Amino acid sequence: MARHIYSCPLRWSDMDAFGHVNNVVFLRYLEEARIDFMFRLAPGDGSPSFAGGSVVARHEIDYVRPLVHRHAPVTVESWVTKIGAASLTIAYEVKDPEQVYVRASTIVVPYNLVEERPRRITAEEKHFLQEYLDQEPAAA
Repeated sequence: MARHIYSCPLRWSDMDAFGHVNNVVFLRYLEEARIDFMFRLAPGDGSPSFAGGSVVARHEIDYVRPLVHRHAPVTVESWVTKIGAASLTIAYEVKDPEQVYVRASTIVVPYNLVEERPRRITAEEKHFLQEYLDQEPAAA
């Protein structure tokens, strides 16, 4: 099982009044990693996979420890934990080599923007996602 690795820079504006990265900012980190995974790494040259749109149906986040601002980026590691007919679940860890700051998951629904409705996952998308499928939870 492969994992997608995304390097996320920390911005000064990510900090809150308490001197650590604000909890809401972690959603942006997850979004950046998810978009990099689903669109930049989509299968095939010129493949329309995932390009037609998708919507987030659910986020779940466990904040493990505070992340203070620094110049070094954090890593957002992501993988797939479930592939359904018309949805998928992506799991994440926001971390560096020493520690995990956040564990999270997102349910994503492919969406047909023209028809304004959810759509099924294509065979090509499913094949791509299966390379990242791991149904076991991450180690604590």
